Parts: sequence; structure tokens; C-alpha cells
Amino acid sequence: MTNRLFPRLDQSQGNGKYTSLNPESILHTIYQLERRIAERFPESGLLQVCCEFRYLASQSEQLARRLGPPIWPVRIVTILAAGLLLFVAVGAVIVVVDKFSIDTNNIAEVLQATEAGINELILLGLALFFLTSLETRIKRFSALQALHRLRSIAHVVDMHQLTKDPAQMLSGFRDTESSPKRTLSRYELVRYLDYCAEMLALDSKVAALFAQNMDDPVVLNAVNDLESLTQGLSGKIWQKIMILDLAAEQTPLSSERRAREQ
Repeated sequence: MTNRLFPRLDQSQGNGKYTSLNPESILHTIYQLERRIAERFPESGLLQVCCEFRYLASQSEQLARRLGPPIWPVRIVTILAAGLLLFVAVGAVIVVVDKFSIDTNNIAEVLQATEAGINELILLGLALFFLTSLETRIKRFSALQALHRLRSIAHVVDMHQLTKDPAQMLSGFRDTESSPKRTLSRYELVRYLDYCAEMLALDSKVAALFAQNMDDPVVLNAVNDLESLTQGLSGKIWQKIMILDLAAEQTPLSSERRAREQ
């Protein structure tokens, strides 16, 4: 008897729809976030950052999709070059073997020829390693450049929320002459900080597209570093939101609100 809470999954249900990131959904969410910021803070610098982030996310998604399959021109050139090197090496070995004869009187020449052959084999191995890793290094370079731009966006978002100090909402807070102008209400400040946290989360999800399409350990480490960075920055933002919630609890209720809640 099949359990209704845990139905048996067949092979047709395992299509990977809910086990991998959907790039279209991520880009649509970024677009929706941009519209929400434009509707609430049309003159803010955060809106310009989100516009730039949407453009960068679209470029990163296209790049991550291109880096998934093999780069066939590079792979074909690599195979031809490696084959040519092996052909030349084998031909040289055959020529040397045909003209080489072991003579006990020429043992020094034998050792010298053997050493030269070992050196050639080492150089041949290094050349083959360079050719076989060329495609991986090209993909890695492109992915790391895109991840660097995504990391820069995260720092820019952090700069925009840096001056949004919720301590002004607490009782006893006093501004100084050098304090930045704060025109946002508590509700608007919460929404502003929440938009920053959402942008950081989406930034890490765009970066995760590279880890989803590539298995290069260097790229995976870079994605994990960016994930740790955005989590740390989001943690600071949510601490501010918690302070705003505390300020709301300390603020006395107005007569109208008290009457409505009664």
C-alpha cells in the first residue's frame, strides 16, 4: 500500500526540476526586485545598483551556460597538437633506435643519450599536460572574472546599507553635526534593508550557476567564498532589522493604533 505522505517516486518524476537552479527564475526574481525598489525608492542609488546587477546577472547566466559543454574548437586543436607531438616523439625514438647500437666502449655516450631522452620525455609530458588542461584553464579564467564582478556587486550593496543605522529609532539617540541625513521611516528602512539582503542572496545564487555547470575545484572554492561573503553581509543586515523590531516594541502606541488594536 502506497503511503500518501511519502508516495513512491518513479523514474519519470526524477527530471531534476527541483534539484537544480533555474536560471530563468533567478533572472525573473532579480527583475521583480528591481521593480519593487523602483516603486518604493525611485530616486535611490540602490535602484541603480540593482539595474547594474540585473545586467551582470544576465551576462553571468549566459556565460555559465556556455561554460558547461565542451569548447570543441579548443578541444580539437588540443587533440591535433597532442597527436602531432606524440607522432614526432615516436618518430624520433624510431630513428634513434635504428642508428643506436650498444657498445661497452661507448657506455658514456649511452648514458648521455639516455639522459637526453628522459629530459625530452619530461618536456613532452609537460607539453601534453599544458594542452590537455588548456580548455579547463580558459573556462576557469572566464568564470573567475565573472565571480569577481559578482563579488564587487556584493560590496557595493554593503556600502549602500552601511549608513542605514537603525539606532536612530531607539530612545535616547542623538545625531551629531557629522551624522548623515536620515529621512527614511522605520518601515521604509526595514524595506530598504530587506531589499539589500535579497540582492545579496540573489548574488550568491547567480554565482552558484557556475558551480552547477562546472566541476573545477578552483571555481567551486571561489563560489563558496562568495557564498560566505554574502551570508556574512546579510547577517549584519538582519541584525539591523532586529534592532528596528526592538525599536518598534519600545515606541508607545498612538491612540489611533491602540484603539484599532482594541
